[in-house]
Amino acid sequence: MADTFCSDDALAYERSRTHFAPGQGMMLDDAYRLAHLPLVAPHDPRVIAAKDGTPYDKGRHPTAYSVVLPVSADALEASPAYRALDAEMRAAPFARKVAWHVMGRRRQRLHATICGGLGSELPAIEASRRSALAELGPIRAEIRGPFSGNVNRGRLYLRVYPALRDGANLLHTVQRALGRPTTDLYVVGLWNLMDDLDAGEAAILASMIERWWSRTLLQVEVGELWLLGARDDLVLDGEISDRLRLR
Repeated sequence: MADTFCSDDALAYERSRTHFAPGQGMMLDDAYRLAHLPLVAPHDPRVIAAKDGTPYDKGRHPTAYSVVLPVSADALEASPAYRALDAEMRAAPFARKVAWHVMGRRRQRLHATICGGLGSELPAIEASRRSALAELGPIRAEIRGPFSGNVNRGRLYLRVYPALRDGANLLHTVQRALGRPTTDLYVVGLWNLMDDLDAGEAAILASMIERWWSRTLLQVEVGELWLLGARDDLVLDGEISDRLRLR
């Protein structure tokens, strides 16, 4: 029997997406200018190098740990649908504003965060929680896209739609097994903008997002999760600190 995946009604993508107003551009927001722009365009005058109450210093911060769903760059790049999307992105009028130069640096650590905010010290995952994950078995998901959110405007993602098992979102099951709150948005960060989009460019991006919204780029089956440690939000210098088996 074919897998059934979560629908948009059960996830947060629709309510979290960028609102593209007709005739208006898309401005990089403050969150992006603080956490992302310093990493892709460090000399841009719009960079927010530091901000009171945040740990960011030119886009870097103390180590932050999270549990993530890994995504194979090889599998993604082998997908005809993804290759068509990539070609369209590279031919778009705003392509010169995409930080293509950083994509290769994070290629081996593509992921969607499942459990964030695990602190700056390597968390201990108890044996009972590891056993619960192992009993769960491999997780299947569909990857669709692209997506631009209402926070970190300037970062473009692919969307993950987890499979249902006995009517339950499998990533909710993982989150509960790890004793973490459930969430409804799982995105794979892929592209970063280095500049605002003008009205014409924003309209083209909005049209691309709409046309690709329901298209599946790839179905994946994941046999492990990663405990990822990173000192920037693009995981340019991140490491896989642990592997949590799903079998």
